[in-house]
Amino acid sequence: MRRFQGTIYFFLFVLFVILMPQHTMAQSDSTNQFLLMPLVFEKQQSSQSSFIPEISGNAQGLKIDDRWLNKARLQWGRVHDMRYRMMIDNPELVRFNEGLLPKPPKEVVLEADPSKTELQVEPKNIDSEKFKPIDRREVKMHNWLHTFVGSLHGTQAYISNNWYQGGENNLNLLGDVQWDCNLNQTLHPKWLFNNTLHYRLGVATAKGDSLRSYSINEDNFQFNSQLGYKAVKNWYYSATLLFKTQLLNSYVTNTRDLAASFLSSGELNVGLGMTYNYKDKDGYKVFTLSIAPLSYNIKICRDIVRLDPTKFGIDPGHHTKHNFGSNVEAKFEWKITPSITWKTRLYAFTDYHYVQGDWENTLSFAVNSFLNTQIFTHLRYDKSRPWVEDWKYWQFKEILSFGLTYKFATK
Repeated sequence: MRRFQGTIYFFLFVLFVILMPQHTMAQSDSTNQFLLMPLVFEKQQSSQSSFIPEISGNAQGLKIDDRWLNKARLQWGRVHDMRYRMMIDNPELVRFNEGLLPKPPKEVVLEADPSKTELQVEPKNIDSEKFKPIDRREVKMHNWLHTFVGSLHGTQAYISNNWYQGGENNLNLLGDVQWDCNLNQTLHPKWLFNNTLHYRLGVATAKGDSLRSYSINEDNFQFNSQLGYKAVKNWYYSATLLFKTQLLNSYVTNTRDLAASFLSSGELNVGLGMTYNYKDKDGYKVFTLSIAPLSYNIKICRDIVRLDPTKFGIDPGHHTKHNFGSNVEAKFEWKITPSITWKTRLYAFTDYHYVQGDWENTLSFAVNSFLNTQIFTHLRYDKSRPWVEDWKYWQFKEILSFGLTYKFATK
């Protein structure tokens, strides 16, 4: 009785397919052909299983009309389900097993023989030269992963002498070079060793300066190093190092007074603590948090003759100032879209009498592989510096730029 019901069920479904409207028939022609093909047993399934796939919205997140795809998937699922139920209820109708299918016929070539006025059937010869064995080369893994990013951005303005609002011609150039050298954690999963060398230089024309034709509005050389040994999951016992200074001299406008120079000021910080390191499987989000309860910080002013060390938080008449305390640094990089990237860095140090901190943000908009626009902001708080009425202990810098960017990386 069960087999008889299964047979009736199968033929009713076939009859439904035959009586389907013509336009629907055209859309599912390949599906119907598969339904009427001989039954071939492939694998054992649970009696409760169904071949109809579960569909929960757009799997790829694309903003397109995919109703046709969902309909096709459901239709194919029903056909598979029907064929499998037919095999269970009527095993005598299963003519083939996947492992016992007949061998496919050999390929042959028909060649004409005019002398005998006949066609000769010859086996097809395979050119062995076209199917050479694959050259299996050993993939060499690198212990160190290098990434180099260089950019040159600028803004330019030309204003005629009779411009109704006035103004001056100006040209601003911003160069940025960053080199990352990190230990490959795939080969060394228990170790974390990241090194970053970063230099940013900004030069602008100075029409208002009677002594110089240009001025330096950005000069920052910085080296960061982080060494850690895995503690648990994404946490590492770590040691961190930060050193920063500027390389060139900068002057106060319309004077020969020095504003800053190499190691005036400079800063070195060394800390011991824990580091949390996270990176998602696609590499779109990278987060690093370093907490150093034990931290040593030294501020440097090499030239105290032409510069006032108190401007850099150093006592009068001294070249250096030593502090012991704690520091924290958080870095987050998010590739929002293939063309938009956001990087942020938050750093703070305290000796429990004063606090200094930096919050940097860079938002990049890529036009293509070499052109992009960047918005850079830097908010700084330093209680060791002299108090200013407008900003108090706060300092702020913002740069909008457009230009060329080149990136090179090893994997």
